Amino acid sequence: MTGTTAHRTVVSIAVSAALACSAACSGPGGSDDSGGTTGPTGSTAPSASAAPSSRPPVPTGPAADALRAVERATGRAGSARVESTTVMGRELSLEAAGALGWDDGLTGTLTITYTGGTTAETMRRLGTTAMEARYLPDAYYARMGDEFAERLDGRHWIKYVYEDLEDLGGGAGAGFADQMRNTTPNQAVKLLLSAGDVRRVGAETTRGRRTTHWTGTVGGATEQTVDIWVDDRNLLVKKVERGRTKTGELTQTAYYSDYGVQVSAERPPAADTADFKELLASQAN
Repeated sequence: MTGTTAHRTVVSIAVSAALACSAACSGPGGSDDSGGTTGPTGSTAPSASAAPSSRPPVPTGPAADALRAVERATGRAGSARVESTTVMGRELSLEAAGALGWDDGLTGTLTITYTGGTTAETMRRLGTTAMEARYLPDAYYARMGDEFAERLDGRHWIKYVYEDLEDLGGGAGAGFADQMRNTTPNQAVKLLLSAGDVRRVGAETTRGRRTTHWTGTVGGATEQTVDIWVDDRNLLVKKVERGRTKTGELTQTAYYSDYGVQVSAERPPAADTADFKELLASQAN
Protein backbone atom coordinates (compact mmCIF):
# COMPACT_ATOMS: atom_id res chain seq x y z
CA MET A 1 0.00 0.00 0.00
CA THR A 2 1.44 3.40 -1.00
CA GLY A 3 1.76 6.26 1.46
CA THR A 4 -1.05 8.18 -0.24
CA THR A 5 -3.35 5.17 -0.23
CA ALA A 6 -2.54 4.42 3.40
CA HIS A 7 -3.30 7.99 4.39
CA ARG A 8 -6.61 7.95 2.54
CA THR A 9 -7.45 4.74 4.39
CA VAL A 10 -6.71 6.42 7.73
CA VAL A 11 -8.96 9.37 6.84
CA SER A 12 -11.69 7.00 5.66
CA ILE A 13 -11.54 5.17 8.98
CA ALA A 14 -11.67 8.49 10.83
CA VAL A 15 -14.82 9.49 8.95
CA SER A 16 -16.38 6.09 9.68
CA ALA A 17 -15.56 6.47 13.36
CA ALA A 18 -17.22 9.90 13.38
CA LEU A 19 -20.34 8.38 11.86
CA ALA A 20 -20.39 5.61 14.45
CA CYS A 21 -19.88 7.97 17.40
CA SER A 22 -22.72 10.14 16.18
CA ALA A 23 -25.10 7.27 15.38
CA ALA A 24 -24.44 5.52 18.68
CA CYS A 25 -25.74 8.34 20.82
CA SER A 26 -27.98 10.46 18.62
CA GLY A 27 -30.04 8.24 16.32
CA PRO A 28 -31.69 9.22 13.04
CA GLY A 29 -32.58 12.82 13.80
CA GLY A 30 -29.97 15.57 13.78
CA SER A 31 -29.82 19.28 13.22
CA ASP A 32 -29.58 21.00 9.88
CA ASP A 33 -27.74 24.26 9.36
CA SER A 34 -30.98 26.28 9.35
CA GLY A 35 -31.81 25.38 12.95
CA GLY A 36 -34.15 22.48 12.26
CA THR A 37 -34.04 18.83 13.07
CA THR A 38 -33.16 16.63 10.14
CA GLY A 39 -34.50 13.19 9.54
CA PRO A 40 -32.39 10.35 8.16
CA THR A 41 -32.77 11.48 4.57
CA GLY A 42 -32.74 15.19 5.11
CA SER A 43 -36.33 16.00 6.02
CA THR A 44 -36.61 18.87 8.45
CA ALA A 45 -38.72 19.42 11.52
CA PRO A 46 -38.26 23.03 12.67
CA SER A 47 -36.56 23.47 16.03
CA ALA A 48 -37.12 25.95 18.81
CA SER A 49 -34.37 28.15 17.34
CA ALA A 50 -35.89 28.34 13.87
CA ALA A 51 -37.54 31.52 12.60
CA PRO A 52 -41.12 31.96 13.90
CA SER A 53 -42.58 31.78 10.39
CA SER A 54 -40.94 28.39 9.80
CA ARG A 55 -42.06 26.74 13.04
CA PRO A 56 -45.27 24.71 13.28
CA PRO A 57 -47.93 25.90 15.74
CA VAL A 58 -47.01 25.31 19.38
CA PRO A 59 -48.69 22.02 20.37
CA THR A 60 -51.35 22.33 23.04
CA GLY A 61 -53.65 20.02 24.96
CA PRO A 62 -53.19 17.12 27.40
CA ALA A 63 -50.72 15.23 25.18
CA ALA A 64 -48.45 18.25 24.79
CA ASP A 65 -48.61 19.00 28.52
CA ALA A 66 -47.71 15.41 29.38
CA LEU A 67 -44.77 15.37 26.99
CA ARG A 68 -43.45 18.70 28.24
CA ALA A 69 -43.46 17.24 31.76
CA VAL A 70 -41.38 14.34 30.42
CA GLU A 71 -39.01 16.75 28.67
CA ARG A 72 -38.48 18.75 31.87
CA ALA A 73 -38.02 15.72 34.15
CA THR A 74 -35.61 13.98 31.78
CA GLY A 75 -33.63 17.16 31.25
CA ARG A 76 -33.32 17.78 35.00
CA ALA A 77 -32.09 14.23 35.65
CA GLY A 78 -28.78 15.20 34.09
CA SER A 79 -27.40 11.75 33.26
CA ALA A 80 -28.32 8.12 32.61
CA ARG A 81 -27.00 4.77 31.55
CA VAL A 82 -27.65 4.09 27.86
CA GLU A 83 -27.92 0.94 25.78
CA SER A 84 -28.69 1.28 22.09
CA THR A 85 -28.77 -0.56 18.78
CA THR A 86 -28.59 1.31 15.50
CA VAL A 87 -29.09 0.11 11.92
CA MET A 88 -28.30 2.49 9.06
CA GLY A 89 -29.43 0.53 6.03
CA ARG A 90 -26.63 -1.42 4.35
CA GLU A 91 -24.04 1.02 5.62
CA LEU A 92 -23.69 0.36 9.32
CA SER A 93 -25.12 -1.57 12.26
CA LEU A 94 -23.82 -1.13 15.79
CA GLU A 95 -24.49 -1.56 19.48
CA ALA A 96 -23.51 0.92 22.18
CA ALA A 97 -23.48 0.89 25.97
CA GLY A 98 -22.28 3.29 28.63
CA ALA A 99 -23.33 6.42 30.50
CA LEU A 100 -23.97 9.96 29.26
CA GLY A 101 -24.50 13.25 31.07
CA TRP A 102 -25.99 16.51 29.80
CA ASP A 103 -25.89 19.00 32.67
CA ASP A 104 -23.16 21.11 31.04
CA GLY A 105 -22.82 19.89 27.49
CA LEU A 106 -22.59 16.26 26.47
CA THR A 107 -20.20 14.15 28.57
CA GLY A 108 -19.68 10.45 29.08
CA THR A 109 -18.28 7.26 27.63
CA LEU A 110 -19.76 4.63 25.32
CA THR A 111 -18.39 1.31 24.11
CA ILE A 112 -19.42 0.92 20.47
CA THR A 113 -19.42 -2.48 18.78
CA TYR A 114 -19.77 -2.85 15.01
CA THR A 115 -22.24 -5.60 14.17
CA GLY A 116 -22.77 -5.29 10.40
CA GLY A 117 -22.85 -3.17 7.27
CA THR A 118 -20.27 -2.07 4.73
CA THR A 119 -18.61 0.35 7.15
CA ALA A 120 -18.29 -2.37 9.76
CA GLU A 121 -16.67 -4.67 7.21
CA THR A 122 -14.13 -1.99 6.34
CA MET A 123 -13.32 -1.42 10.00
CA ARG A 124 -13.10 -5.17 10.66
CA ARG A 125 -10.58 -5.67 7.83
CA LEU A 126 -8.43 -3.03 9.48
CA GLY A 127 -8.54 -4.71 12.86
CA THR A 128 -11.27 -2.65 14.54
CA THR A 129 -14.49 -4.35 15.64
CA ALA A 130 -15.24 -2.09 18.60
CA MET A 131 -14.11 1.23 19.97
CA GLU A 132 -14.45 3.49 22.98
CA ALA A 133 -16.02 6.91 22.48
CA ARG A 134 -15.51 9.69 25.03
CA TYR A 135 -17.76 12.74 24.86
CA LEU A 136 -16.71 16.08 26.34
CA PRO A 137 -18.41 19.50 26.04
CA ASP A 138 -15.98 20.79 23.38
CA ALA A 139 -15.07 17.59 21.50
CA TYR A 140 -15.42 13.83 21.36
CA TYR A 141 -12.74 11.17 21.03
CA ALA A 142 -12.76 7.75 19.38
CA ARG A 143 -10.24 5.08 20.36
CA MET A 144 -9.21 2.85 17.50
CA GLY A 145 -7.32 -0.44 17.51
CA ASP A 146 -3.60 -1.13 17.46
CA GLU A 147 -3.59 -1.78 13.70
CA PHE A 148 -5.03 1.67 13.08
CA ALA A 149 -2.45 3.19 15.44
CA GLU A 150 0.35 1.66 13.37
CA ARG A 151 -0.88 3.75 10.42
CA LEU A 152 -0.89 6.93 12.50
CA ASP A 153 2.50 7.06 14.20
CA GLY A 154 1.33 4.96 17.11
CA ARG A 155 -1.62 7.19 18.05
CA HIS A 156 -4.83 5.39 19.07
CA TRP A 157 -7.30 8.27 19.52
CA ILE A 158 -9.02 10.60 17.05
CA LYS A 159 -10.20 13.97 18.34
CA TYR A 160 -13.27 15.64 16.80
CA VAL A 161 -13.61 19.27 17.93
CA TYR A 162 -17.18 20.55 17.50
CA GLU A 163 -16.06 24.01 16.33
CA ASP A 164 -13.83 22.40 13.70
CA LEU A 165 -16.73 20.27 12.47
CA GLU A 166 -18.76 23.46 12.00
CA ASP A 167 -16.12 24.71 9.56
CA LEU A 168 -16.47 21.73 7.23
CA GLY A 169 -17.79 22.57 3.78
CA GLY A 170 -21.39 22.56 2.62
CA GLY A 171 -22.90 23.26 6.03
CA ALA A 172 -22.90 19.54 6.85
CA GLY A 173 -20.39 20.01 9.64
CA ALA A 174 -22.54 22.53 11.48
CA GLY A 175 -25.48 20.15 11.51
CA PHE A 176 -23.24 17.30 12.64
CA ALA A 177 -21.77 19.39 15.47
CA ASP A 178 -25.22 20.52 16.62
CA GLN A 179 -26.44 16.93 16.51
CA MET A 180 -23.64 15.81 18.82
CA ARG A 181 -24.13 18.70 21.24
CA ASN A 182 -27.87 18.03 21.49
CA THR A 183 -27.66 14.32 22.18
CA THR A 184 -29.80 13.89 25.29
CA PRO A 185 -32.88 11.76 25.97
CA ASN A 186 -35.14 14.80 26.25
CA GLN A 187 -34.28 15.71 22.64
CA ALA A 188 -36.38 12.74 21.54
CA VAL A 189 -39.29 14.26 23.46
CA LYS A 190 -38.73 17.63 21.75
CA LEU A 191 -38.75 15.84 18.42
CA LEU A 192 -42.02 14.12 19.28
CA LEU A 193 -43.56 17.46 20.30
CA SER A 194 -43.01 18.66 16.73
CA ALA A 195 -45.16 15.80 15.37
CA GLY A 196 -48.60 16.82 14.20
CA ASP A 197 -50.08 13.41 14.99
CA VAL A 198 -48.59 12.69 18.40
CA ARG A 199 -50.78 10.38 20.47
CA ARG A 200 -50.78 8.21 23.56
CA VAL A 201 -50.72 4.52 22.62
CA GLY A 202 -51.34 3.21 26.13
CA ALA A 203 -49.80 1.50 29.15
CA GLU A 204 -47.12 -1.13 28.51
CA THR A 205 -44.45 -3.02 30.43
CA THR A 206 -40.92 -2.16 29.34
CA ARG A 207 -38.05 -4.13 30.87
CA GLY A 208 -40.23 -4.93 33.85
CA ARG A 209 -41.35 -1.34 34.42
CA ARG A 210 -44.81 0.13 33.89
CA THR A 211 -44.59 2.73 31.16
CA THR A 212 -46.75 4.89 28.92
CA HIS A 213 -46.13 4.59 25.20
CA TRP A 214 -46.30 7.71 22.98
CA THR A 215 -45.85 7.86 19.19
CA GLY A 216 -45.79 10.40 16.39
CA THR A 217 -44.55 11.14 12.87
CA VAL A 218 -42.03 13.88 12.13
CA GLY A 219 -40.97 15.35 8.80
CA GLY A 220 -42.32 16.59 5.52
CA ALA A 221 -41.45 14.82 2.27
CA THR A 222 -39.56 12.15 4.21
CA GLU A 223 -41.20 10.86 7.33
CA GLN A 224 -39.59 9.68 10.53
CA THR A 225 -41.50 7.96 13.32
CA VAL A 226 -40.64 8.49 16.96
CA ASP A 227 -41.85 6.28 19.83
CA ILE A 228 -41.04 6.78 23.48
CA TRP A 229 -41.91 4.86 26.65
CA VAL A 230 -42.11 6.89 29.88
CA ASP A 231 -42.24 5.71 33.50
CA ASP A 232 -44.28 7.11 36.39
CA ARG A 233 -41.51 9.62 37.18
CA ASN A 234 -41.82 11.11 33.68
CA LEU A 235 -38.43 9.69 32.71
CA LEU A 236 -37.68 8.09 29.37
CA VAL A 237 -37.23 4.32 29.58
CA LYS A 238 -37.09 3.51 25.87
CA LYS A 239 -36.91 5.36 22.56
CA VAL A 240 -37.30 4.09 18.99
CA GLU A 241 -36.70 6.28 15.93
CA ARG A 242 -37.32 4.98 12.41
CA GLY A 243 -36.76 6.47 8.98
CA ARG A 244 -35.10 5.75 5.66
CA THR A 245 -31.75 6.54 4.05
CA LYS A 246 -30.41 6.00 0.55
CA THR A 247 -28.97 2.69 1.76
CA GLY A 248 -32.15 1.42 3.39
CA GLU A 249 -34.09 1.63 6.62
CA LEU A 250 -32.61 3.49 9.56
CA THR A 251 -33.64 2.46 13.06
CA GLN A 252 -32.35 3.22 16.53
CA THR A 253 -33.63 1.67 19.74
CA ALA A 254 -32.28 3.07 23.01
CA TYR A 255 -32.92 2.16 26.65
CA TYR A 256 -32.24 4.54 29.55
CA SER A 257 -31.77 3.64 33.21
CA ASP A 258 -30.03 4.76 36.43
CA TYR A 259 -30.88 8.43 35.92
CA GLY A 260 -28.53 10.66 37.89
CA VAL A 261 -25.63 8.19 37.66
CA GLN A 262 -22.17 9.72 38.05
CA VAL A 263 -20.57 10.23 34.64
CA SER A 264 -16.92 10.84 33.85
CA ALA A 265 -14.88 11.10 30.67
CA GLU A 266 -11.16 11.83 30.71
CA ARG A 267 -9.44 13.57 27.84
CA PRO A 268 -6.97 11.09 26.26
CA PRO A 269 -3.23 11.89 26.30
CA ALA A 270 -2.31 14.41 23.63
CA ALA A 271 0.65 12.29 22.52
CA ASP A 272 -1.73 9.41 21.75
CA THR A 273 -4.26 11.56 19.88
CA ALA A 274 -4.67 12.65 16.25
CA ASP A 275 -6.85 15.63 15.34
CA PHE A 276 -9.54 14.90 12.74
CA LYS A 277 -9.26 18.35 11.16
CA GLU A 278 -5.51 17.94 10.73
CA LEU A 279 -6.05 14.53 9.12
CA LEU A 280 -8.40 16.08 6.57
CA ALA A 281 -6.00 18.96 5.91
CA SER A 282 -3.07 16.61 5.36
CA GLN A 283 -5.13 14.62 2.87
CA ALA A 284 -5.99 17.80 0.96
CA ASN A 285 -2.31 18.72 0.82
